[in-house]
Amino acid sequence: MARVLVLGGPSGSGKSRWAAQFSRDYGWPILRLDDFYKDGDDPTLPMSSLGIADWDDVRSWHLDAAVDALDRLCRTGEVVKPTYDIGSSSATGTERLVLAGARIVVAEGIFAPYVIEPLRERGLLDGAYCVCHNRWVTFARRLVRDLSERRKPPAVLVRRGLRLARAEPRIVAEQQRLGAQPIRPNDLARLLAERADIEGPVI
Repeated sequence: MARVLVLGGPSGSGKSRWAAQFSRDYGWPILRLDDFYKDGDDPTLPMSSLGIADWDDVRSWHLDAAVDALDRLCRTGEVVKPTYDIGSSSATGTERLVLAGARIVVAEGIFAPYVIEPLRERGLLDGAYCVCHNRWVTFARRLVRDLSERRKPPAVLVRRGLRLARAEPRIVAEQQRLGAQPIRPNDLARLLAERADIEGPVI
């Protein structure tokens, strides 16, 4: 049975890029937890101080569905998961994800630490990390990414980015409380490479 490597961290910290790198290096499939966001017209969405839906609040996201998808993937070797478009704030379809013999699944997203305890209870947790940098490095990377992908109007992205930068120490502390180990990306890459040298390819 496969187990889950959880990659959390503030928005813009590089989780997706590093998950993709680990997938290339080790053959691990990635379940992107952002695909479990609620649709923008969901009446249960929390609102932010900016007067818009608060996509940084865990209540904007389907936790149980994400955990169930990881459980099914680990136990059966495949799962059909939603695909989500952040620009339109809506699910756009589904996608089949398969293990293809891998023994590790990477689960990444800003809400990733919330799956740690449910996975631990089900015996599916491999490890959990909070990828982090200097907060202003994260701010710059996030803003460049969000503007290039046209995720939201520029003014909203700047205001949200400043709010997240101010909150980043608290965000990292909360993810650590939930069980994610704060770590620099290069240190995480080195740790996984050393593990692969000792254990052999984890596929």
